[in-house]
Amino acid sequence: MQLSVVWTINAKSVAIDRAIENLSALHNEGFRRVWSTQMPYEPDLLTAIAVAGREVPGIEFGTSVLPMQNQHPMSLAQRALTTNTIIGGRLNLGIGLSHQVVTEGMWGIPYSQPVRRTNEVLDGLLPLLAGEKANAPGDFVTTRGSLSFVDAPAPPVYLAALGPKMLGVAGSRTAGTVTWMTGPNTLRDHIVPTLHAAAKKAGRADGDVRTVAMLPLSVTDDTAGARAAAAEQFAIYNTLPSYRAMLDREGYEAATDAAIIGDEATVTARIQQIADAGVDEFVAIAFDRDAEARARTRALLRRLDDLAPTTP
Repeated sequence: MQLSVVWTINAKSVAIDRAIENLSALHNEGFRRVWSTQMPYEPDLLTAIAVAGREVPGIEFGTSVLPMQNQHPMSLAQRALTTNTIIGGRLNLGIGLSHQVVTEGMWGIPYSQPVRRTNEVLDGLLPLLAGEKANAPGDFVTTRGSLSFVDAPAPPVYLAALGPKMLGVAGSRTAGTVTWMTGPNTLRDHIVPTLHAAAKKAGRADGDVRTVAMLPLSVTDDTAGARAAAAEQFAIYNTLPSYRAMLDREGYEAATDAAIIGDEATVTARIQQIADAGVDEFVAIAFDRDAEARARTRALLRRLDDLAPTTP
């Protein structure tokens, strides 16, 4: 199991110089890939990746995730191919549905029939990324036409999927799924087998799909302080329906319970559970406000990279 870390950009200002410094430090520490989240109020992620990727060669990027509802598949394909061309094919394009409170409350876009909307987006997006013409009329989005890119590398597309229907789409049509707030038992018993079953049904091999699991992580002796920080930072996920369902399935009372917190031995054991669940890549969000705890977190991740599942 590959271990990666989240790379963030200052949400209050486009502090690209600081973001590039942080990215360079992660690369120098030995991380091979970073993932970043596009929040609706933050700087444009693909633009930042294009700039930072030119400055810091050799490290791969993942978006986790870009929302689908507020952008057309052709526009998304243009931006993704442009970015991936600029950075030399190091982009992993994670996309997903946002939440009803965002799509309807902020954008005025209905959240209805999410699976159909997702398929219609992929109907337009996937051919365009592959350099083909799209001809995909739909009820929610229609995509017709082609893009004029020469030898643009197509990024693998990951779909944020938690429920069985969305996992079915991810397994049959994309490179895999990116999860959040999903514990090891749910990954083992629900996410991974459902994804692979969908791939098999579509005539694909197990190796054609990957599970990328993201969770908050802090290596610290101050577990109480870290739990308090996690409770504050991740409170919203207690109420968002898709994540609440994953917390309930795992038996977690709150998002704080999903956070991996403790000393090196404790955290190693928790990460091993995720590897044993069949996850291909674990992405840590080093959320602790204490710089020493964040440094310990990164150091442990580097030591544990390429963690293999234990033999039953």
